[in-house]
Amino acid sequence: MRSLDRQVDQQVAKKKSSAYVCNDCGADYTKWQGQCSECNAWNTLSEVRMAVIKSPSSTGRAGYAGAVDAEVSLLSEIEIDELPRITTGAGELDLVLGGGLVTGSCVLIGGEPGAGKSTLLLQTLCHLAESHKCLYVTGEESPQQVAMRAQRLGLPTNKVNIMAETSAETVCSTALRQQPKILVVDSIQVMHCEDISSAPGSVSQVRESAALLIRLAKQSGIILLLVGHVTKEGSLAGPKVLEHMIDCSLMLEGSADTRFRTLRSHKNRFGAVNELGVFAMTEQGLKEVANPSAIFLQRGDEIASGSVVMVVWEGTRPLLVELQALVDDSNFGNPRRITVGLDQNRLAMLLAVLHRHGGLMVGDLDVFVNVVGGVKVLEPSADLALILAVVSSFRDSPLPRDLMAFGEVGLAGEIRAVPSGQERLREAAKHGFKRAIVPAGNAPRQAIDGLEVIAVHKLSEALEFIGLQ
Repeated sequence: MRSLDRQVDQQVAKKKSSAYVCNDCGADYTKWQGQCSECNAWNTLSEVRMAVIKSPSSTGRAGYAGAVDAEVSLLSEIEIDELPRITTGAGELDLVLGGGLVTGSCVLIGGEPGAGKSTLLLQTLCHLAESHKCLYVTGEESPQQVAMRAQRLGLPTNKVNIMAETSAETVCSTALRQQPKILVVDSIQVMHCEDISSAPGSVSQVRESAALLIRLAKQSGIILLLVGHVTKEGSLAGPKVLEHMIDCSLMLEGSADTRFRTLRSHKNRFGAVNELGVFAMTEQGLKEVANPSAIFLQRGDEIASGSVVMVVWEGTRPLLVELQALVDDSNFGNPRRITVGLDQNRLAMLLAVLHRHGGLMVGDLDVFVNVVGGVKVLEPSADLALILAVVSSFRDSPLPRDLMAFGEVGLAGEIRAVPSGQERLREAAKHGFKRAIVPAGNAPRQAIDGLEVIAVHKLSEALEFIGLQ
């Protein structure tokens, strides 16, 4: 009888020690199911085996956010001290971080293989090691490989401590003993906890390993830099709850056919989001680009139709990029709408607005749109430039090289104002543009030297000005 009860207890404990967690939203379930009830995603549930906790005191979760007591105080009584920041030595990286690294913060840098994540962190760590104690934990490469990369890049390595380890507990104990100011873990997907039986890289291992390292950073004031991999879709691999635990989430983007890399901030508790930093991959590593607009405006000598320059707002600064459109005959029954760097649904909407309020029908033609340089435009200020490029390609009439445009186009054909219009115009004038088509709400109160501003209210006025109506 006792043996039967023991077997039942073991089965119950086994059921309680395992759960099924959604990789997209982090919801957990007691049994597997095909669709997540929270985010309605299919085939995203993974089994997570939990460690058996004998006593509540052994969890080690006290003081998770760095606090050692549970005192209650008024919000007005809390002293607000300016968080000291540590500059990384790279102006573009400091811009994306919001001014530098904050003590006790956790920064996650993701990107595709070969994008330059390890190179960027190694360069940053070698610079910070001159004035701060640093520890580089590598779990994917050997210390010899890291040393060879540093030697190839010509970096000073006499003050950088390195350790090859994949156990999160060992990393935490070593960090408590060494007391570094900056801790780099490359990468979080290879870290594992001894109490969890699942393989490294699983949902439970990534979540618990990250939680252990983040508790270490919060309680000891260590700056934690984590390297994360991405999936085939371009999103961060691992559980979605990982993005909620960290303070900053950076994404390093760039294809193998271009030497430019863009660093974008998706989450930042200490600064603005959607900041964009531009780097160039050279033989000496990643070099920051101080003037990104000059790179993305490398236009050909021959004037071609369907090309126009627009000004997008990235974080806290304007950025000039070239937009190209190609309208061609369709060889299939269903015309194609292909965009690179823009929203495809927005292109379809703007083509309908062009037909209704611009008098131009391209429903039976293929339309291809590309943002030069691999930049992703996520704001609606590119609507007017997109329509002008499409009309220019359709009429085979090149636009002037000194012309730029920006503005949001509504469904009624009106041109709406966009934020930071004055800064966009000054950036265009600085790069030698003579004319600008802007919404009437963004017309400057004072004239800008060398720049003729054409304020328009409707789409028909913009098309009439360039002679494409």
